Amino acid sequence: MVFNIGSQQGNINNVAGDQTIYGGQHGTFVSAQTVEFAVELAATLRRIGMGRAATDADAVQHELEQPQPDREKISERLIRIARAVNAVAGAESAVHRPLVALAQWLGAFGSPIVGMLG
Repeated sequence: MVFNIGSQQGNINNVAGDQTIYGGQHGTFVSAQTVEFAVELAATLRRIGMGRAATDADAVQHELEQPQPDREKISERLIRIARAVNAVAGAESAVHRPLVALAQWLGAFGSPIVGMLG
């Protein structure tokens, strides 16, 4: 018997025999691209001399690599970065794309960031 299964995301269980799940299954999916945005953000911030903001971006990357990333913590860091970027370079800076992408990943927690950056 052959199974051809396309791309999947979320909880995937491969079990032999029966499986019973009580209370549902929950997981957080962080794509490699999301982590890459945090890496790009930190690198760009360092390149333009915003070391403190880059440190916040490093913390975002670290949080994204956790089994259950804390979206509220990430949001707090990205808000600080967005404020610093707006103060220094405005919304058209090189950090705009990765910052907006990370904010969008946050969902409701990212709304204030997206609003700040337009």
